[in-house]
Amino acid sequence: MNANVADWGQVGIDLDAHGCAVVKGMLDAATCRAYAGAYDDQARYRSRVVMERHGFGRGEYRYFAYPLPEGLAALRTALYGPLARIANGWHEAMGLGARFPARHVEFLARCHAAGQERPTPLILRYGEGDYNCLHQDLYGAHVFPLQVAVLLSRPGDDFTGGQFVLTEQRPRMQSRVEVVELGQGDAVIFPVNQRPVNGTRGVYRVAMRHGVSRLRSGQRHTLGIIFHDAE
Repeated sequence: MNANVADWGQVGIDLDAHGCAVVKGMLDAATCRAYAGAYDDQARYRSRVVMERHGFGRGEYRYFAYPLPEGLAALRTALYGPLARIANGWHEAMGLGARFPARHVEFLARCHAAGQERPTPLILRYGEGDYNCLHQDLYGAHVFPLQVAVLLSRPGDDFTGGQFVLTEQRPRMQSRVEVVELGQGDAVIFPVNQRPVNGTRGVYRVAMRHGVSRLRSGQRHTLGIIFHDAE
C-alpha cells in the first residue's frame, strides 16, 4: 500500500476542477487479491450490511473492526495528512468553521470524544445485477470532507459494468454526473458531502453523492477508506 504514488498538487487541482481525483496504482495486484479474498473472514469485521434490506441498492459490504489490518491502518494515516490540507482549504473557501488537525490520531480523538467510536473502513462486494444507490457517508456530527475508494477487482476480467459514479447538485441548476473509470488498484478521491466551486459571484457549495452503476457480469470488490468514525 502506497500513498506516495499520489501527486498531491495534481490531486488538489483535479478535486477543484472535477470533484474527484484518480490515483493510479495505489495498491498492487497481490494486495488487491488478498483483501478481496479475505472478504468472508468474519473475524476481520464488526458488521455486515446487505444493501437491499435497507433500500441502499443491491450487494453487500462489511465494516472492518478495530484494530484495522496493519497495512490498511498505515494507508489511512498516510492519506489523511495531505487530504487534511485540502479539506482545510475547502472549509475556509466555503466559510465553514471546522478545521482538521494535521494528524489523523488527533482527528479520531475528536470523533471518539463525541461518541463516534466505530471504525468506518469497509469492503464492498457486488455480483451480477448489483448496484449502489447515490448516497453520502456521514455517520455523525464530525465528518471529514474527503474519502477514498480503491478498486480491488479487474474490470473486463473479473466483472463488467459497475462504474463508479458521482453526481454534483448545483444550486438552481441541473445536476452534473461524473463517471470514473478505474483499473485494479486505482484509487478515486472524492467529497463525502460538499465541495466549493468558483462561480461568477464567488465561491458556492455544491452537494455531492456517489454510487456504483449496475454490474453486468462477474464480481466486483472495493476497499473504502473513510476518515471519520461512526456513532
